[in-house]
Amino acid sequence: MQLEGRRQSSNVEDRRGSSAGKIGGGIGLGGAIIVGLILLLTGQDPTQVLSYINEGDITSGQTTEYIESAEDKELYEFASVILAGTEDVWTAIFKQNNLEYIPPKLVIFDGAVQSGCGGATAQSGPFYCSADQCVYLDLSFFKDMQRQLGTSGDFAWAYVIAHEVGHHVQYLLGTLDQVNQKRARASEKEANKLSVRLELQADFYAGIWAYYDNKNYHSLETGDIEEGLNAATAIGDDRLQKQAYGRTVPDSFTHGTSAQRTKWLKKGLTTGNPALGDTFSPNYNDL
Repeated sequence: MQLEGRRQSSNVEDRRGSSAGKIGGGIGLGGAIIVGLILLLTGQDPTQVLSYINEGDITSGQTTEYIESAEDKELYEFASVILAGTEDVWTAIFKQNNLEYIPPKLVIFDGAVQSGCGGATAQSGPFYCSADQCVYLDLSFFKDMQRQLGTSGDFAWAYVIAHEVGHHVQYLLGTLDQVNQKRARASEKEANKLSVRLELQADFYAGIWAYYDNKNYHSLETGDIEEGLNAATAIGDDRLQKQAYGRTVPDSFTHGTSAQRTKWLKKGLTTGNPALGDTFSPNYNDL
């Protein structure tokens, strides 16, 4: 991506070195691919994220030594620029629809964090918490994308952030609360389907951001779109389950298949029309 000279967002909070401690007994990424990787682009409420992890005590307010590497400094600045780009795009789109866009805060942490939705570790992956309207990100996740999924690149990383911001857009529009209320009353199978619809719309919104960011700043370079689509393919529920178990259990999908995720990301990327992101009306099998 071409990002030189662009502004960094002021809505970034650096909590590295002052994390909330560790969650005892948690399952690590390396120990359980289906637990760690299926949550890589999670946008669920972190209380759901934590249900995948063994219970344990969180020691809040624990200070840990953190020394920023040159690589982490670069990633921090990158994340700040991408967040600023989402602010520009969504502020304009909301204004066009006579709405006010209130940007989320991006919280950068190291190892573990306490959010308005509860505690989480880096193994949970990036997540959005509607309780405090923050996106949480451990920068080591970008390195894990390469080690665990074999996918990387600056647009793939930007897609991760834009996807979580997409959940914030859903929150501001009321979609997130409506879906969570329906999920609470539904069977597990139907709740999972609603989750898939929510996640695919966030993928679509990530594509919308990329369309207008490129229109505004000519940010996309050769190979960038392929990076994003490869990332979307890598974190499809079907692919992750096949890697973990050698088979798939469609009723347990919560984020969508590789084909679905690439389809909706690409749809946003190519159309630039937010009105085409209705993932709730189509028949589930047609998503």
